[in-house]
Amino acid sequence: MVDPGHFERHAAVYAGARPPYPDALWDELLRAGYLTPGRRVLELGAGTGLATGPLLAAGLGVTAVEPGPRLAERLRAAHPAATVVVARAEDVDHGEDTYDLAVAATSVHWLDLDVVLPAVHRALRPGGAFLVWRNVFGDRAVRTPFRARVEEVVARRTRPARPGPDAEDAAATVAALKRSGLFRADPVRTFRWSVDLDEDQVRRLFTTFSDWTPDEVEAVARAVRDLGGVVTEHYLSWLVALHPVRHGGIGRGRASFSQA
Repeated sequence: MVDPGHFERHAAVYAGARPPYPDALWDELLRAGYLTPGRRVLELGAGTGLATGPLLAAGLGVTAVEPGPRLAERLRAAHPAATVVVARAEDVDHGEDTYDLAVAATSVHWLDLDVVLPAVHRALRPGGAFLVWRNVFGDRAVRTPFRARVEEVVARRTRPARPGPDAEDAAATVAALKRSGLFRADPVRTFRWSVDLDEDQVRRLFTTFSDWTPDEVEAVARAVRDLGGVVTEHYLSWLVALHPVRHGGIGRGRASFSQA
């Protein structure tokens, strides 16, 4: 079963193992006018700060909510300018008209949307937006020998799959986010990119995945060795901006994305 406590147990590995979000994603946020210095951001499920650092570097004030104490400790050490709240997003009173932006970076699938979405809706100021994005590890449009080996490992599993919709599926996530009627969504933006990884980097990265066992991690690390010691991983990242619907009308978003 998928275990949210997995990340806390691997806090020491997480920060160095996970690749950063692609430059193109940050360029799009800047182009669309979201990364305006002085704006206040509520970040949900911040982990060790893969999104926190660039948000701070852009001049935004960040309140980062992270439930794992070990992860939060590393987040504070890496980004002392952030206000770190050690709690579940569902358990925090985010206030009313408090933030210009809310962000969930590769974390929204862990949130109870029935609780979080009304709270975020209240917390956003007029003209605010809820930005949701994630890295997808393995672009299904690109076939490689390494990805074939990864699929072989997954195909041998007998345990139940992660409950609910596919966490990497942008359309399913956006549908879930819109279901309450509290937000409207801009078109999804998609960014494709690649990274070269050696055996140890693959071992550490796959160790951070909550649905991978140690034996499965070793199997994909061994695949890298068999394939020459370095593999090129083709990834994609998707991004959607959601705008609050207020008083039966459409919220006033300050910026929106164009269709990819």
